[in-house]
Parts: sequence; structure tokens; C-alpha cells
Amino acid sequence: MRHPSTFSTYFLLLLLVPINAKPKVPAIFTFGDSSLDVGNNDNFITLAKANYRPYGRDYENQIPTGRFCNGKLTIDYASETLGFSSPQPPYVTLSIKGDNLLNGACFASAGSGLDDATAQQYNTISMNEQLEFFKDYQRELMKIAGKPKALSIISDGIYFIGSGSCDFLLNYYINPVRYNAYTPYQYSDILVQSYSDFIQNLYALGARKIGVTTILPIGCLPAAITIFGFRSINKCVTKLNNVAIYFNQKLNSTTLNLRKKLPGVNLVVLDTNQLSYNIVNNPSQYGFIEARRSCCGTGLIEVSLLCNQNSIGTCVNASQYVFWDSFHPTDAFNKIMAAHLVSQASPILS
Repeated sequence: MRHPSTFSTYFLLLLLVPINAKPKVPAIFTFGDSSLDVGNNDNFITLAKANYRPYGRDYENQIPTGRFCNGKLTIDYASETLGFSSPQPPYVTLSIKGDNLLNGACFASAGSGLDDATAQQYNTISMNEQLEFFKDYQRELMKIAGKPKALSIISDGIYFIGSGSCDFLLNYYINPVRYNAYTPYQYSDILVQSYSDFIQNLYALGARKIGVTTILPIGCLPAAITIFGFRSINKCVTKLNNVAIYFNQKLNSTTLNLRKKLPGVNLVVLDTNQLSYNIVNNPSQYGFIEARRSCCGTGLIEVSLLCNQNSIGTCVNASQYVFWDSFHPTDAFNKIMAAHLVSQASPILS
């Protein structure tokens, strides 16, 4: 199968950028884990932080913001594509109030998951707690914008949810309580039920245009290969990828049922799995050189505190790498993924 070139993907991004200065949507709201967290965890005592170098070394002014990346996240590029001049702020940053809330906010928290126990282990913001912050946001929005405008922003804004990977890699597979109680497929069913409950609660709070991302091929992450790959040190871990496929299938079928159940909801699944798998297994077709090791340190295990300024071996040019640390992709990968996701999100952008 022919894969899109890096150039054609960037060209698609340009085509999607609004011609005028007005954003295509009034606001963007994000919920989930480190794939969407733009700095909420900076405000908590947790190991799941990225507010120090070399994180952010390729971001604006080389400032580490709490993003688990060398530069921008997929949501940052998606926000730009939809016409926003600046990214939606992390809501729990106490200084972020007033008019900054008019364009939406980020509620995501690195280390969080659909299983509340995942966030509890790392002292991060669970999905249910993220909803509580969203309720607080709505109260703040009513004060600064007035009720009619606030309700319009809430109903016409778009919502991105990305969660599930941490539940497997940072909870299930290393937590004997979860691992011994359920098969990975039973645990997937539990997670998808939590997803269903979350969407219904979000809907009750006024959300109508919702995009939820599938989970990546988690068996292709450098840390997963290092820890679970055993003798196949340069190959994706098939058993983990099979669980991801099963989870994504359940996510799709549950989403179909939610569309029937919730009047007026515009709910779409945004597939990140297949493109990620293609990039990892055919990196040169997308402009990458390295897909097994990440840029930071040895590239095999470093993430969060293990990825620091003293990490030996950190690459000079992260744009040649698919992964920045052993769990998270680079800015270059995120730019490609953003174009892919925005094109899939067209049903909720109209």
C-alpha cells in the first residue's frame, strides 16, 4: 500500500488552515493523558512531569512547558490548523483565568487513564477529576462571557479525548492486583465501559462535538519493546499490539452505541493506531531514520525523570526520530499525526 509522503501530509495541513484569522471552531477542550497534557501536572507533586530540559528544547524559546515532547504535541498542531493563534492553556495553572478561557482549555494529565486507579498511583488527575475541573471551568466561563455566550462556546466547541495507553503500560502490566484479577481483554472491557460513562457525563455537561483517539500500537513503544520484548529486541511486541487492536475495536463499537443513545451528539473515533504502526515499521517513507530507539538518552527506557539533561547519548536532531522519549513521539511525528487526525475530525468541525 502506498503511504503519504511527509510533503503531502504537510500540504494537507496547509489546505486545512482557515484562510481568514477566525478559528474554525470557538474552542477546543482536551481530556486524557500525556498525549494531550500541555502542563497541568506542573502543579502537582508527581513523577509524571516534563517541565525540565531536555523536554521542550525545540519548543518556542526552548522552554519546557510540561509537554512530554521536544516540541509541540499533536493537539498544538491541530489547534494551529484550526486557526488558533495560541494553544489552549492547562486549566489548573492558577494564573490562567479571564479571557484566556474563551478559546477552551486543557484538562488532560500525564499518567492518567480511564481506570481511576492509574491516576491515583501517580498522583495525577483522573478522568473523573478532569470532569470536575471542567465544571469549574464552566462556572468561570459564565462569569467572564455571560451565560448565552458561555453555553454557545460549550456546545459548539470541540472535545478531544485521548486515554487508555497508560492504563495498560503504567498500571495493568506492572500492577499484580489488576494483572491477576483480569485478562488484558477483560481489562479492556472495563476501560471501555469507563470511556462510555465518561462520554455520557461529558455530554450531560453540554459537549456535542467529540473526537476520541484510539490507542497507539503500544507494543511498538521503545520502553515496551525493552521491557516486554524479551528476545525480539528490535520488533514490536505482538501480544501488546493485539490488546491495543481489541481495545480499539471495542472503542469503535461502544462509540456506535453511544451515537444511538445520545441525541444530537457528534461523536467520532480518530484512528492513531494504523498510521503510527506504518511510521514505526516504514520510518524512511515519512522522513525518519530511527524508530526503535528514542532521542533521549539510550532511547530504550528513558522517560520522565530518567530523561534529563544528564541523560547520556541524547540525539542532536530529534526530527530524525519517531520517538522523543521511550513512551512519547517527537514534534516531527506529532505534526504528521495532527494532519491525519484533523482530516478525520471533519464531521465534528462543521
